[in-house]
Amino acid sequence: MTNSLFQLPDELVINALTQSFPCREAQIRALAALVHPAAAPCRNLVLYGTESTGKSATTSSLLDRLASHEQEQDGNEAHLRYAIVNSVECITSRHLFESVVGKVASSLQWGHPPARCETISQLTVELSKMLKYAPRPDNFRFILVLDSIDRQREAPPTLLPALARLSEIIPSLTTIFIVTSPPANFLRTSFVPHIHFPNYTKPEFVAILSTTPPPPLPSPITPQETTDLWTRFTASVHDALARAASRTLPSLHLACLALWPRFTAPLLAGTHTPRDDLTTLLPTTARLLLLASYLASHNATRHDLVLFSTHHHGRRRRRGGISVSGGGAGAHRRSGAKHRKIARKLLGAHAFALERMMAVFAAVRGEWAPESSGGKWRVNVGWEVVRGLGRGMGVEVEEWLVE
Repeated sequence: MTNSLFQLPDELVINALTQSFPCREAQIRALAALVHPAAAPCRNLVLYGTESTGKSATTSSLLDRLASHEQEQDGNEAHLRYAIVNSVECITSRHLFESVVGKVASSLQWGHPPARCETISQLTVELSKMLKYAPRPDNFRFILVLDSIDRQREAPPTLLPALARLSEIIPSLTTIFIVTSPPANFLRTSFVPHIHFPNYTKPEFVAILSTTPPPPLPSPITPQETTDLWTRFTASVHDALARAASRTLPSLHLACLALWPRFTAPLLAGTHTPRDDLTTLLPTTARLLLLASYLASHNATRHDLVLFSTHHHGRRRRRGGISVSGGGAGAHRRSGAKHRKIARKLLGAHAFALERMMAVFAAVRGEWAPESSGGKWRVNVGWEVVRGLGRGMGVEVEEWLVE
């Protein structure tokens, strides 16, 4: 019985990475198989996806663990070396070439790297000296990562195809291109595998953020209650901010950390418990404004008079409102109308005018929260602030004050 020539990376390495980068196991396994010397190493590899989807961090951690594991297995004779060049930090193509030569020489501990490298031809010669003609162990593989290469400044249209030809000249080289959205056949060579890093979904956002909960809240709140509350909190923050403001994982994480102290203030004050509904932590007026905003965003404007006015019918509409009976013209229009197959609450939110939302709020607040309709309010903003704010909008507030 002979040993197989194809060997996947050690599962210990893969498992450690999947714990560090949740929801990226498929990408990690595919990347490991395509760069590992004993698996299925390729010449060129494209990693693509939008910003903050884990492309660079996953690649760097994987290569570091693979190289360290190979060195532990074979002593000082490592079969895998790598270099990562961030193209955003390179001002010109020449700067990029010299950075590549310097990073490769540093990884290989090459004695005297050249000080100048101005063309792709010189880059090919220098890499060939270090990777092709120098004595290397059997099954040696060098991984060159060009991060954000699609954002390289002053890049001629032939730069990426020329870099993709390096692995054809140097058989032991694998070049990884990390880009955002690769055009079709942008490397102008065939058989280039691509690995997609898609945007995180809401369950993935919550799962990733749940791995790093904040410090436990003081007693009597238990650490488990803090963790459960953090999970529910991150899901609510995602619903509120993910589409509008915090579309990436780092920005959503920062938003959660910024809002967490304010969110837990009622718990520390003892007015609420961790098992209370998240919505009960909002003031009554804020909850009414959210409800009015939702109705204004999901209801058509033409229905506002029927839903929120008591002038014609003496009562407001409920669960489909006042049914139309008899043989009048209204009944004919209702019977002839097409039945909506999709519930309005399942449709996307539509834009609404602020004045319309405030009118809905004024119409329903007395019925939904009678105890809050008679509240009194006071503004704590000083005159200098108000005057400056008004002048910034071209309004002289003094003209609107009664002496």
